[in-house]
Amino acid sequence: MEIQDRAAIVTGAGTGVGRATALKLASGGCAVVVNYRRSQEAAEQVAEEARAQGVDAFAHRCDVTDDADCRELVVAAVDRFGRLDILVNNAGTTHFIPHGDLDKVTPEVWQQIMAVNVAGPFQCTRAAKPAIEKSGGGEVVNVSSVAGLIGSGSSIPYCASKAALNSLTVTLARVCAPSIRVNAVAPGFIDGSWLKQGLGPAFDAIKQAVTSRAALGRVCTPDDIADAILSFITGSDLVTGNILPVEGGMIIGSGV
Repeated sequence: MEIQDRAAIVTGAGTGVGRATALKLASGGCAVVVNYRRSQEAAEQVAEEARAQGVDAFAHRCDVTDDADCRELVVAAVDRFGRLDILVNNAGTTHFIPHGDLDKVTPEVWQQIMAVNVAGPFQCTRAAKPAIEKSGGGEVVNVSSVAGLIGSGSSIPYCASKAALNSLTVTLARVCAPSIRVNAVAPGFIDGSWLKQGLGPAFDAIKQAVTSRAALGRVCTPDDIADAILSFITGSDLVTGNILPVEGGMIIGSGV
């Protein structure tokens, strides 16, 4: 679809992949809601940068685990822009827990990760569906992870949540067809602040290990993932229910 003069919501858009996606949408002439839960200052900065590109943009707080918040997010977008065409479900969370440390995975950890990573995208999509249909149809893109494909990642609940999100993507693609296309990108290792903070001193060593295994010899940046998200939105209107790994060939390996 063409994104000029369209309107989008990007959840978790204050930093990282969400920020990169919001700004790429803005550069294409798309108005954008920069959603945040905690990082208000960063989200306001992203909205300011988007407006500098000649589009309308504003920051809006929403906790995606709260259904009422999700519905209010959509109302705010439509009230401001008069329409909604695109939803990028990027907000996510994890706990960094070695997979072998089963006892550290508490019920609270499960509930938080599933609430943000699975219930959040569902609730945002449900809230956005009528508005997108009223605008003539559009796109939903979920930000998943290769953790949901290979069962390796920051924690067992995180892997499970992203596998669930992949399944949810396919189910919602059926439910939202034919007017709304629902797809997901599955990033690999992202060189950004989220992993740097989570992995701490181990970050550089793990990054190097992943780089050496990847067929393309490098890891992802937030811009790489944003480009993949935009490829779903601006590419063929016959693509739905797909999960696109974006990981530099980490899954297939270098063959060396």
